[in-house]
Amino acid sequence: MSYFGAVTMVGMKIAILGYADNGQSAYEYWNRDGNQLTILDQDKSKQLPAGAKSVLGPDYLKDLDKYDLIVRTSGLPPQLIIDANGPEIAKKVTSVTNEFLRVCPTKNVIGVTGTKGKGTTSTLIAKILESAGHRVHLAGNIGIPALELLKKNIDPDDWVVLELSSFQLIDHQYSPHIGVCLMVEPEHLNWHADMHEYITAKQQLFKWQKPTDMAIFYADNINSRNVASISPGHKIPYMQAPGALVLRGNIVIDEQIACHTDELKLLGKHNWQNVCAAVTAVWQVTQDLPAIQSVLTTFTGLEHRLELVRELGGVKYYDDSFGTTPETAIVALQAFTQPKIVILGGSDKGVNFDSLAEAVIANNVRAAICIGQMGPVIAKALKKAGFDKVIEGGKTMPEIVKVAQRKAKTGNVVLLSTGCASFGMFKDYKDRGEQFKKAVLALA
Repeated sequence: MSYFGAVTMVGMKIAILGYADNGQSAYEYWNRDGNQLTILDQDKSKQLPAGAKSVLGPDYLKDLDKYDLIVRTSGLPPQLIIDANGPEIAKKVTSVTNEFLRVCPTKNVIGVTGTKGKGTTSTLIAKILESAGHRVHLAGNIGIPALELLKKNIDPDDWVVLELSSFQLIDHQYSPHIGVCLMVEPEHLNWHADMHEYITAKQQLFKWQKPTDMAIFYADNINSRNVASISPGHKIPYMQAPGALVLRGNIVIDEQIACHTDELKLLGKHNWQNVCAAVTAVWQVTQDLPAIQSVLTTFTGLEHRLELVRELGGVKYYDDSFGTTPETAIVALQAFTQPKIVILGGSDKGVNFDSLAEAVIANNVRAAICIGQMGPVIAKALKKAGFDKVIEGGKTMPEIVKVAQRKAKTGNVVLLSTGCASFGMFKDYKDRGEQFKKAVLALA
């Protein structure tokens, strides 16, 4: 028996589909009780544990029916597994988050989904609960596979907060006691078949709830309301009563003031939504206003989310690489009143840039530096909207940053908020953000 301590069937033939963070966690968890594990990955150069059985290469999804259990990495669409093996194979597929919720030692679980803001909201919830004296565990899409939490000896009175993406939720069979749905906008339509599938995936967070559970949702977003509507539990909106809302410049819940919006350290009005979502969720657990206020007035945000890198020559450089949709770029633009040099573009996610072009015009942008595969597409949308201060950025991040520095003046903001995924030029949004910060810190 491993240190995870969970009980499952013994002597199973198990396929681990994809060997990155989730796959590594899954391999460690199920590598016991006489199980026969095989790692399957399309990457032939993948580094595997010594002695591990494997199937690597383009045919890795074939002949999966010979396994008793198939553990899907979150980035792999279930439909690809079905297409390669037939619809009956879906009965054998699970994931690390599904397994975690199946065996989790506490029922005190809060799950957070939405298009953007999940990491910020999940972190706020965890920090407030900790400030109120609870033992809290945070995992999921935020970067820690849920099964890793089982190493922490979770007690029945502990709280678990999970950030959950549509990739993770699409085949979920368990729901948390408290589910939170933030704003939902078109996203990952190059992964999902369509918007309906995206919404349906988000709904799995609430589908399996009980009448005693709670579904918290963003009141002003029709998609968020739709996602939470499937829950049989108690439904609580935020940004309107009885949830937390902004009233006369204050974050208010249950007619009590948590703090003034000017006291928030998180930049941008869009973060007021995240704060209200977190306060609404925490309020179902504890009404500890001092704990809520202490976190709201000190938490500055997560890495690559409107993160100030440095100020040089009167110009502030901000890393918002985590923002990978036009909507997130729009709210980033709206977070600053100063004249801006914005870096836009990246890889294709199947979205429209017309609204982003309008926001560029409306939000004091001095120049737009367009990069990557979607750079020309965004440039075309900008010019169509009447914005002609478009600059080609270059092929590397140092080149892009130097272009921004040459264009910026004292009092300006240089903002990396691309509105696109990062693939092609960078490994992922973290790599893009790290390269941006490195290039900015190298400026003289």
